[in-house]
Amino acid sequence: MLLSCTLHRNVIMAVVALTCLPSLTSRTFAADAPSVCGYLSKAIDSQPAGPVFLPSYPTVNSGPLQGAAFLYDNAVAAIALVACGQPQRAARIGDAILAALDRDRYWHDGRLRNGYLAGPIGPGPIKLAGWWDAKQNMWVEDRYQVGSDNGNMAWAILALLTLDRATGDHRYLNGAVRIGGWIKQWRSKGKPGGFTGGTFAHEPMPVVETWKSTEHNTDLAAAFTGLARATGEKTWLVDASAAQKFVRAMWRPRCGCFAVGTTEDGKARNLYLALDAQTWPLLAIPGAATRYKAAMAKHALRDREEFAYSEAKEGLWTEGTAQVALLLELSGHQDEADKFMKAVDSMRAQDGSYYAASTAELPTGFMLETDPTQPRQYFHIAHLAAVSWAAIAKLRYNPFTNESALP
Repeated sequence: MLLSCTLHRNVIMAVVALTCLPSLTSRTFAADAPSVCGYLSKAIDSQPAGPVFLPSYPTVNSGPLQGAAFLYDNAVAAIALVACGQPQRAARIGDAILAALDRDRYWHDGRLRNGYLAGPIGPGPIKLAGWWDAKQNMWVEDRYQVGSDNGNMAWAILALLTLDRATGDHRYLNGAVRIGGWIKQWRSKGKPGGFTGGTFAHEPMPVVETWKSTEHNTDLAAAFTGLARATGEKTWLVDASAAQKFVRAMWRPRCGCFAVGTTEDGKARNLYLALDAQTWPLLAIPGAATRYKAAMAKHALRDREEFAYSEAKEGLWTEGTAQVALLLELSGHQDEADKFMKAVDSMRAQDGSYYAASTAELPTGFMLETDPTQPRQYFHIAHLAAVSWAAIAKLRYNPFTNESALP
């Protein structure tokens, strides 16, 4: 997920993870997975008991990213902790997501926010992150963080389904069903089908996003398929099929790539190239890794021996490069996977965290919706999604399927 805010996804116990996935090999690709899992475990253990959202950028101490716990980042962290053999620690994030469903300050319809205030969940309405704006002389909240992107909702579903499977606690499945029910309303009837982006900005009348995202619809295809599998209700497959159909419509045979999605009209393709739009369909959609093989390693997105966020390039995008490594590993290209994981590990900080990007400001090629004069960027700062994807890749765990294989 994009960083879309104003300035701008126990070592001993972790060893269990190496025995949780029977197809793991002893190759160096996964040799230091326990240390990455250990970082995530310590991040949970450092918080007071009970449900918790982890900070997305734990070292940031001012501005919109201070204290922000992005839903996507926490969902990926929960999945990574399950992959690490730590479902009870992952459940603390899952319980925070369920609390957010029940105790939003305004919404009670199955939606979640894009971001929350990091830390333990207290009584009353779930707190949202914010900061003091000296220019306006007031406390403000980021309009992206208070909105509800459907891609982020899909990752919350994937995390809750992962926890349902890992713990047998069906509160997580029930929560996933509630989120899926809210998303259904955004399915488009016109060509090329699929789901629109969700909502942006504050209650009571947020902006309805009319664009469609290849990445979002990939997430939704996996989430709805998972809901059908977990509930036994085939009606979810209708929604999964609609999302898959949109992703297929974004394929550009001559380019050997997926368009990033559509423009605001929900129809015309946005031909810009972004990395997750290339890799996630192959990880999430049955048969896509064979059907769209050309998308596996888009050279237009490579910056030397690493992958950037988009064709804007200018540096390594850590979580995206880990996603490529996972895809290559599950496709049987182990040597290439190792090469890219070495690039990912070059982003590890001394405390075990991973920087979001190799450069001070990594461009995405998009502008902020909160301030269209400013670019969306990733930064050379510790990022929860980066370390979580590093763990997922090292453990060969496909977060879309909960298996060590491509669908």
